[in-house]
Amino acid sequence: MTARRWFDLLVFSALFLFTAVPSVAQEQTEGTNVGAQQFAQNCAGCHGGDGRGGDKAPSIATMPSVIALSDADLIKIVHDGAPAGMPSFSQLSTANIQAVVDYLRTLQGKTPASAAAASATGDSAAGRALYFGKAQCSSCHMIQGAGGFIASDLTTYGQNRSADAIQQAIVTPDKPLIAASRVVEVLTKSGQKLVGVARSEDNFTVELETEDGQYHFLARSSLADVHYTNHSLMPRDYGARLTPTELNDIASFLIATAAAAKPAANTSTIKTSAAVESASVSTTVGVGLIDIKSSDLLQKPVEDNWVSYNGDYTGRRYSALSEITPANASRLQVKWTFQFPNGGNLEVTPIVAAGVMFVTSQNDAYALDAQTGNELWRHVWPITPGLIDDTGAHHNRGVAVLGNRIYMETDNAHLLCLDARSGHLIWDVFYAPDNKNYGGTSAPLIVKNKVLVGTSGGDDGVRGFLVALDAQMGKELWRFWTIPAPGEFGSESWPGDSYRHGGGTTWMPGTYDPELNTLYWGTGNPGPDYDDSVRPGDDLYTSSVLALDPDNGKLKWYFQYSPHNMYDYDAVQTPVLVDTTFKGQPRKLLISANKNGYLYILDRTNGKYLFSRKFSNNLNWAKGIDENGRPIPNKLIADEKGFVVCPSAAGGSSWYAPSYNPATNMFYFRSQESCSVIKSKPQPFEEGRMYYGTAEDGPPGEIVRAYVNAFSLDKLDFAWRVPQAGTQYIWAGVMSTATGLVAYASQQDFIILDGRTGETLWHFNMGQEPHASPMSYAIKGKQYFAIAAGNDLFTFGLP
Repeated sequence: MTARRWFDLLVFSALFLFTAVPSVAQEQTEGTNVGAQQFAQNCAGCHGGDGRGGDKAPSIATMPSVIALSDADLIKIVHDGAPAGMPSFSQLSTANIQAVVDYLRTLQGKTPASAAAASATGDSAAGRALYFGKAQCSSCHMIQGAGGFIASDLTTYGQNRSADAIQQAIVTPDKPLIAASRVVEVLTKSGQKLVGVARSEDNFTVELETEDGQYHFLARSSLADVHYTNHSLMPRDYGARLTPTELNDIASFLIATAAAAKPAANTSTIKTSAAVESASVSTTVGVGLIDIKSSDLLQKPVEDNWVSYNGDYTGRRYSALSEITPANASRLQVKWTFQFPNGGNLEVTPIVAAGVMFVTSQNDAYALDAQTGNELWRHVWPITPGLIDDTGAHHNRGVAVLGNRIYMETDNAHLLCLDARSGHLIWDVFYAPDNKNYGGTSAPLIVKNKVLVGTSGGDDGVRGFLVALDAQMGKELWRFWTIPAPGEFGSESWPGDSYRHGGGTTWMPGTYDPELNTLYWGTGNPGPDYDDSVRPGDDLYTSSVLALDPDNGKLKWYFQYSPHNMYDYDAVQTPVLVDTTFKGQPRKLLISANKNGYLYILDRTNGKYLFSRKFSNNLNWAKGIDENGRPIPNKLIADEKGFVVCPSAAGGSSWYAPSYNPATNMFYFRSQESCSVIKSKPQPFEEGRMYYGTAEDGPPGEIVRAYVNAFSLDKLDFAWRVPQAGTQYIWAGVMSTATGLVAYASQQDFIILDGRTGETLWHFNMGQEPHASPMSYAIKGKQYFAIAAGNDLFTFGLP
């Protein structure tokens, strides 16, 4: 769907997309006359006669996200209606709906797609050769995932534009320029001259991107002059350099490409300009130049850049930054906020690289100036209708970054590869087969040249897996299925075709030890959740941590926290990697606070169980843990009447991030005391429906209690546990710093504790409930904390 590029089309359009569109009068064909009549009868009452909005509905003539939708998308919306309240118009004939869409295009100042296609009389193959050759359009513009980044993405440009309009735009690129698209010349007070495109600006700052891909974050107080030219970066002599036939061929190529509207994965054969090439192979990671190498992902500990979901491969959520200390934390203040349209309850952890912050909201990705919060670009991908459960809420926890690309999952389990400098789509890969109950809610993890992604849907009858895709091309390299197929080890738990719906999804990022070359990834609960009669035995590899070889996806070892789990106890909690002394010996440890109410310590070299400690006071599902780490169950088996189990299905702890601080040798995590009433009865699997095997609810009158916990690895006991106010479930994690701070959010507050004592040092009411975990980064020596709450992103720093 083409809505993913509306921001590019709006803001950067004048670098090439500066079309002189036909007037409405020119487009008044017989079809659009029918469309005008149908629009007046069915649409104008809410959207206004000119489509610019009324009392009941917004503008559909000027809203960029609507303008960028394909005709097929618009036809589907008119026919089916929209969740926001628009009714279905399925009573209209297909021809009348198409006429309405054609008429809407004229209100938007665009040519109907059918007329645009009919105008493409040139040779599109010759046009492609010109585009990537003689005309050098690809030096600045990306199309089908190939080419430059400084100008707009042209993949869908020809979708609703006639060949004549495109040719006119090529030969007179400056005519309809908007200020944000003109070349900007900046002179600093120190005498430096910069020429580029202003990606964002306000009364105090200018964010300028130059042709080498460098972002320059400039305070206006440091500038001697800012000059907006009356021309674009595009050459203005194409009318002389290209013949009419060549112009027509290029226009036909753009129209033909837009009709396909599917970005290609292969970018290796396209040669870009020297300026673009030099940026992509730069060996310097400076402020504003995005070029994150595999060696940068190996950083330990985290300092200025926060380049993966948990900061680094260890999952420790620990920052070595030291500007903010227990002595000055009370002086923290809000530095900036950013509000996401339609953000919902954000679960994202920002990524910061070279002064640029990358964040997600539902299926949308954003690049922000990490010092000011000003938006640099936005990539919009429409949410998917008809999804269920967590994917139906369109949660997204963030991106991964490698080189000058970022990677994000979508709600319907696509992996998008975007150009980090512009937000242009390079490729899109659908990685979840067969079952429409699959979804994607996680942030990817990059190891070596691979993008590792899992899937959600473990409560909805899918078969879990972890898949590795090539970071350059998106090609699948290996796939590990967490539910064994018939004949494989562990398949005795999955009779018949039940393995196809066994759950065990991998919906949170794992961790990685480069010295052992081992990937550690947690798996979700088995399915159906509460009806265990259809899945005898241990139900491998659900509710486990897997140790995998990242080169080939082969299993090295596994540890199952909750065999034959009947209580929805996922094990996707971060497997934190710690090197420390354990019982007098140096050990490579893996630590997790499991949803089942126990904290576990394993030897990560071989998966050997070393230690566990109950942290849920109100725990009744097990009597304890035996010497091999296997729980001793109380055999609470659900039926249609139900029974109470503790911890609840929400878990003693859950997916929100823990932290380990080597300075204090403490493991910090959130926990909660709650129980569930679980009922069970057989349920057949059905696509489009959840697969819990009935339901759970809280006991009547229950009061949920939450804690922040500090577990000392020196004493193998809790150093402190701080109870939290309120009676709500918790959804926000923690992080720690080299100065001994612990940062987290609870209720509506962002809080800083002394990690050694648990004493509160500072707090700020954000006015919204947090569903995310904090991170920290620095720019020019100044440290920031950032956390999402509600549909806002908050950043904090010292004055």
